[in-house]
Amino acid sequence: MLGNDGHWGQRWTLVETVLFSKRVGEGEGERERERERCQEWCTEFIMLLSSHSNEICEKKNKKTILPEHVIEALRELGFGDYVPEVNDVLSNFKSEISSRKRGNKKLDKLGISEEELLRQQQELFAQARQQHYEAELAQHNAALAAAAAAANNASVGEIPAATLSGVQQSSAEQTGADEDDDDYDT
Repeated sequence: MLGNDGHWGQRWTLVETVLFSKRVGEGEGERERERERCQEWCTEFIMLLSSHSNEICEKKNKKTILPEHVIEALRELGFGDYVPEVNDVLSNFKSEISSRKRGNKKLDKLGISEEELLRQQQELFAQARQQHYEAELAQHNAALAAAAAAANNASVGEIPAATLSGVQQSSAEQTGADEDDDDYDT
């Protein structure tokens, strides 16, 4: 792990050389070893930057590392030259996030205003209520027609079997209820 040995400037120069230039005449094995060392140094750099940012955050009695803490850590570690680029990336990130929060992309693609969508939704709810009311009314009218037919048949002297069995069952339940009332009078 990297300590405060002051060799980061030299290492970073080597990292930039490995990452941003192609050396001619080197073998594939040598380039692979340099890439591995570069990855190790990048990991060390990130660990150093994050731990230093964390220290700055703790000094300021904050619980979350903010971009300002990372920028301050870069300056303190001697990488102040990278701050303008970091600020550019940070501003691009913030503008991208704010554009995401502005609106729902699906609504934007429809080309219909929110007011129009709300009006359409209310219209659909009204239609659904009307359909529900009409279905209940039809069911109620069917029940009334069946009751009227049963009453009409009863006046003629014919009692449907279903009605007769329901009446017999109802009177049997009522007789049982009368017997239960006797138990409470004692």
